[in-house]
Amino acid sequence: MAERDDPETIGRRVQQWRGERGLTQRQLAEPAYTPAYISTLEAGRVRPSDEALRHIAERLGVAYEELVTGRPAHLATDLRLRLTGAQRSLAAGEVEEAADRYTALLAEAEEHDLADVRAAALLGLGECALESGELTAARGYFERTEQVLADAPLPARVPALRGRAVSHYLAGELRYAVYLLESTLDELNRGGLHDPDALLLLYASIIGPYMDMGVHARAAKAAEFALALAPQAGDPALVARMHRSVARTLLAEGRIAEADASLAKAAELYRTLQLRTELANCHWMRGYVCAQNGELERAESELRQALKMLSAGRAALYSSQAAVELADVLHRRGKSEEAADLLNEVLSTLNSERGALHSAAAHRLLGIIAEDARDTEAAEEHYVRALSLLERAGAAGDLADLCRLLGDLLRRTGRVEAALDAYRTGLGHRTAPGTTTLGPAPAQPPL
Repeated sequence: MAERDDPETIGRRVQQWRGERGLTQRQLAEPAYTPAYISTLEAGRVRPSDEALRHIAERLGVAYEELVTGRPAHLATDLRLRLTGAQRSLAAGEVEEAADRYTALLAEAEEHDLADVRAAALLGLGECALESGELTAARGYFERTEQVLADAPLPARVPALRGRAVSHYLAGELRYAVYLLESTLDELNRGGLHDPDALLLLYASIIGPYMDMGVHARAAKAAEFALALAPQAGDPALVARMHRSVARTLLAEGRIAEADASLAKAAELYRTLQLRTELANCHWMRGYVCAQNGELERAESELRQALKMLSAGRAALYSSQAAVELADVLHRRGKSEEAADLLNEVLSTLNSERGALHSAAAHRLLGIIAEDARDTEAAEEHYVRALSLLERAGAAGDLADLCRLLGDLLRRTGRVEAALDAYRTGLGHRTAPGTTTLGPAPAQPPL
């Protein structure tokens, strides 16, 4: 049941609606109450009972909920029905349509002070902005979601926390992204808050930052946990559609509470649908491990699966890293032309402000492919571009490796002094990536 407004607000509402309907205080009061009681109620000097308010609502011809909250009857349920529609659009990759729906929902939720719908709309807008590559806007939406949910349990805040971390990660702020994800995981696991969806979302999201920081053991462990949690999430698409259909039927029959329950289930399932995309990170991690072990055919299969899942409904920022890893495997399997085409496609969708790390990785691999083809001029150009991008992002481990590649190229072409400069720069970043920026690993989930 919605929380009632204060007596003064309800009193003013009763007085206004009584006047609009041309009723006297006596006509509104009879037969159960007196005109004096209505007068006192309209002045806000008495807290009316539910029984009295139901009598007055019936005489005024309005729903009890509308009388005590000022919200149109069935508003909250109607908004939740539309919310599941927006979530369905987002899950289907219809980003612009989803954003329009969420924007309209946010305006109505704020007008009628519906905190749960407001939080869901803000979260949806943040996800839409992430997919569109609007990272600053996305971060703002996620921060506002956290503010609305400040008093909610941690699992309810996890999607917003994860969204904020991903926005920092895609902007190249690896350390802070890992800090947000690890601290949330630690709090969940140490506090015994075993929410499979929340944990799966966090573990799947932290794989990318771990990989970019070079902490491959942690990335592999996160993938292991995510894959162990995945069966508990299930495949929700058909079930969500069923719950929406049931809710419409219940609404038509006036069974509001039951319709709300079905819509709540549908909304949760549509949110879970996005976990399927997160699970692509786990396929990507498997592909990476297989590539490191020399199982290139299996690595290619896993990475193609990851890229397919990510490209189906997400923006280029999400699929670019899997594409770079796949291109590396293709190059190692002798498919360099296909690898170069894939890398150039990645670069066409990114820039220095959006996906700097992924752009750098693409340029690095294009440089290696050019070197293998004896095109030293193109190789040097790609290495220098990658170096510039990595310096902005502060990816120390990748910088050291890139300086070695550039130094070797310069040395082979007779430019010894320039090669020495490149090696010296690399020595400044010689620390193994991630070893000085991360604390102890978060507590493990009770699997």
